[in-house]
Amino acid sequence: QVHLVESGGGLVQPGESLRLSCAASGSIFSIGTMAWYRQAPGKQRELVATITRGRSTNYADSVKGRFTISRDNARNTVYLQMTGLTPEDTAVYYCNADYLSRIYWGQGTQVTVSS
Repeated sequence: QVHLVESGGGLVQPGESLRLSCAASGSIFSIGTMAWYRQAPGKQRELVATITRGRSTNYADSVKGRFTISRDNARNTVYLQMTGLTPEDTAVYYCNADYLSRIYWGQGTQVTVSS
């Protein structure tokens, strides 16, 4: 069983930055691909970025050049550095992890971008 806890969300102004963290705990041997998703009010959950255990990354077009996903395998933690935030980035951000072919989700952290 894998337990994921996100942190780092908050209220920021347009143009500012935030760094999200997601720590995995449990009886973990080796977590596979980890990812960040987000869900804005009234919209479907969408993929933001993924990172493999070998640190290959993939980004949604809407965040390319602004967001950076990274991970610390020793700490079983994935990060999302977000820069140049806009109101369109306002959403609940969720991390997930692939462990032994099962997908686990965190409970989410709210990011609000507003002046």
